[in-house]
Amino acid sequence: MTSSLDTREERTPTLRTSCGGIEFRNPVLTASGTFGYGQEFDTLLSLPRLGGLVTKGISPKPRFGNPPPRICETAAGMLNSIGLENVGVEAFALEKLPFLRSCGTRVLVNFFGTTFDEYVDCGARLAALDGVDGLEMNVSCPNIKAGGIEFGRDPSVLGDLVRACRAVIRKPFWVKLTPNTSDIVALARACADNGADAVSIINTITAMAIDARTRRPKIGTVFGGLSGPAIKPVALRMVYQVHRARIPIPICGIGGIQDGTDAIEFLLAGASCVQVGTQSFVDPASAERIVREIECYCHAQGVNDVRELIGGLAIGH
Repeated sequence: MTSSLDTREERTPTLRTSCGGIEFRNPVLTASGTFGYGQEFDTLLSLPRLGGLVTKGISPKPRFGNPPPRICETAAGMLNSIGLENVGVEAFALEKLPFLRSCGTRVLVNFFGTTFDEYVDCGARLAALDGVDGLEMNVSCPNIKAGGIEFGRDPSVLGDLVRACRAVIRKPFWVKLTPNTSDIVALARACADNGADAVSIINTITAMAIDARTRRPKIGTVFGGLSGPAIKPVALRMVYQVHRARIPIPICGIGGIQDGTDAIEFLLAGASCVQVGTQSFVDPASAERIVREIECYCHAQGVNDVRELIGGLAIGH
């Protein structure tokens, strides 16, 4: 006779998944720019219980970011114009990576440059470091005046950049796409055709906020990146469009994920994993909670393997 304990063990759903050449214990990662370098959250949640984390964007040299004010709340999220402030490759390797090597979860390093050559140089240097499971290239930040989004809007230019970086990166290589485009599928296809292993969809949406009392912008650079629940419907739509187009690389879904149900929706739309971003500011332990909520959903729905949900959206009658 099977004991109740044995039955419970047999019914425990499998949360393991893979995306872009990396195996994850579960599909929940933390998003770049919202989780520091990982160590900042070490006492706030259990890093080994996450699928992985994505570091702040790293550039070849340190950046001090944009002038303040750099963050403001909105009705359903927040605007930020941090300007990709970071310590640079050298300090990252010496000061941040030792902790990440033993943090107990997968580590992807987000990176960027302000010129074509800087992207290639930064990717090559980071790919050579032990303790980095993969790289996520940011071509989609609306908060810097050079590079970034300028490379990410044109499929032809993006394809050239991906191909050049792929030539020097031997580790799993993802590209984080901008939603500030009329054709997300064309951008994803350019990544796939030129050697990327996965695409992360989406980054923040260019937006602004005004203080009616002072008659001034609430962000020092006028425009910032909108994130949080407000962008979730746009992110879901874009993930679904890329999945439906049968682009031959997997998708990591990002945008307004607050709980396990949100994460499940991204999987159903076609994502193989998700990243939790702005919600970490609201609830620093949210990513760990979302893992538990996905497991509870699978129990309740009779889902034995979370991968059964990927692309499982039912359309029509």
